[in-house]
Amino acid sequence: MADPSVPAGSRASRAPLSVSDRALIEESAKKSALVWVRGPRGPQRALWHVWHDGAVHLVGDGPAEQPLEPLGLADGATATVSVRSKDKGGLLAVWPARVVELPPGGEQWREAVAGLAGKRLNAPDTTTIAERWARECRVLRLEPAGPLREGPGSMAEDLRAAVPPPSPATTRRPVPAALPRLLRRGRPGRKDR
Repeated sequence: MADPSVPAGSRASRAPLSVSDRALIEESAKKSALVWVRGPRGPQRALWHVWHDGAVHLVGDGPAEQPLEPLGLADGATATVSVRSKDKGGLLAVWPARVVELPPGGEQWREAVAGLAGKRLNAPDTTTIAERWARECRVLRLEPAGPLREGPGSMAEDLRAAVPPPSPATTRRPVPAALPRLLRRGRPGRKDR
């Protein structure tokens, strides 16, 4: 049993990542187009990514890229990454991550950018995207930093469902009895009976 006097973040950083946890993190991140990231500040946000060399890689904060700064994702910060199941859409794994900002032009940066460029949809400049990212964006590496916080067999009891805001919208009402007749009348080649 874990010592309750030890903060959860320090427990996660000292505990090694099991082989099964590492495999689940890697496979779920590879198959998912999006991960949900919660940084030191700001709400959880869906971000596109690529899994490369044992970590999730993100690009953002440029004029035409996803915003990372509002989440507080900076070099050395911690984050929580949630991955959903690709086939069912349900939560599959939640894990702590350490944020590493890759310096532009370095070997790790070039390898990450090569993978990210292949996943970037509708880029305005596909041939010069790496140069633009080096000038205007940040490339971040989110490394697993401890065991799963939630996973198969250890999910939280709460549903995490947000209460819908009040709305004047209503459900559909029954179709008027005359509507099918009116619709048939409008079709060419059909006679109204």
